[in-house]
Amino acid sequence: MNQLLPLLLAAALAPQAAQANVNITEWMYGGGSGEFVEFTNLGNSAVDFTGWSYDDDSRLVGVFDLSAFGIVGAGESVIITEIDADTFRLDWGLSASVKVLGGYTNNLGRADEINLFDASGNLVDRLTYGDNAAAGGPRTQNASGYAGSFAALGANTATAWVLSSVGDVEGSYMSLSGAIGSPGVTSFAAPVPEPETYAMLLAGLCLVGFMAKRRKSQQLAD
Repeated sequence: MNQLLPLLLAAALAPQAAQANVNITEWMYGGGSGEFVEFTNLGNSAVDFTGWSYDDDSRLVGVFDLSAFGIVGAGESVIITEIDADTFRLDWGLSASVKVLGGYTNNLGRADEINLFDASGNLVDRLTYGDNAAAGGPRTQNASGYAGSFAALGANTATAWVLSSVGDVEGSYMSLSGAIGSPGVTSFAAPVPEPETYAMLLAGLCLVGFMAKRRKSQQLAD
């Protein structure tokens, strides 16, 4: 146990590996007060969106700049929409803390594509969809689409996505304009451990080590 304890302590204290794992987690191409796309940082560290961009099926880097999102925390979802950001928040009942960028003009169609690029122009995620085309997938008019499983995220398989319904696993609800979705939150975002959690882990490990050492001392005394 005395040899194992330092290893456990080192593992607990070691910084968590950075994973810039950002995915498309929800989209609606039309209806309600306006279309939207949700991106979520599913990694375990914050991601700086400075220089990141979005485009549709033209697949061009830099078309719609996402730099205004700034630092996107682990588990945080951000939204782009064709309408004004404040109008979107009002329609969906979102707080000011939810990051929304409005006013993009390369509007999505019934059969289209969502492309997310990082600051170096690398493709981070893509979703090609079209219920009336070969790509398939749900028809996200007046109701958003979300990945039917974790495996569907980043796989660019629209047929593995599901149409939102009120009270579904994503907690979808109806907006003031009558659309159904859950922008700003996703069930795929794992909770990030608080510093107190690591502190409790360390305290527990120290206690285990102390008890083991005390037991050994008692055995030697006997």
